[in-house]
Amino acid sequence: MTAQGAPDAASPTPIPPAEPDAAAIDARVAAALERLGIPHERMPCDPALADTAAFCAHYGVPPEQTGNTIIVASRKEPKVHAACVVLATSRLDVNHAVTRLLAVKRLSFASAEETRRVTGMLVGGVTIFGLPEEMPIYVDERVMRLPEVILGGGSRSWKLRVAPAELLRVPGIRVVEGLAQDA
Repeated sequence: MTAQGAPDAASPTPIPPAEPDAAAIDARVAAALERLGIPHERMPCDPALADTAAFCAHYGVPPEQTGNTIIVASRKEPKVHAACVVLATSRLDVNHAVTRLLAVKRLSFASAEETRRVTGMLVGGVTIFGLPEEMPIYVDERVMRLPEVILGGGSRSWKLRVAPAELLRVPGIRVVEGLAQDA
């Protein structure tokens, strides 16, 4: 790395920023799982491999068994945010399905900084457990067809394996047909 934190020629991929609040995030997610009584398996993950493609390749997990939690944001003030869970093999229909659900005209994917600000989590670790209570959570119905799904664990150091039916214990969660399309 150079003095400014940019990758140098010997470092072809940038190293994700450190998570100064990783312990607090892990505690918040663990408390949410405990409070909701959700059985799960915590899977350690090298933070540098937390992004879905790298995680699946390194740990031998099929992408069709992983879910991505994506934070979306309205473009106009007052900002409206939502968390959407889709399979890694699909693409969130942010322009149609999610705008209808949130009743806003224009949405975009929240930036990494905005995601961190509203969830306390870094991209690659975002999960639906421990999100702000007022944030709507939408899950693509295809996620619910799996016997188990691997989701972010709150920090980039963990993934969670859960039965999709257990996601229904999260207050306010909504399963949506057509939330995502095949990638």
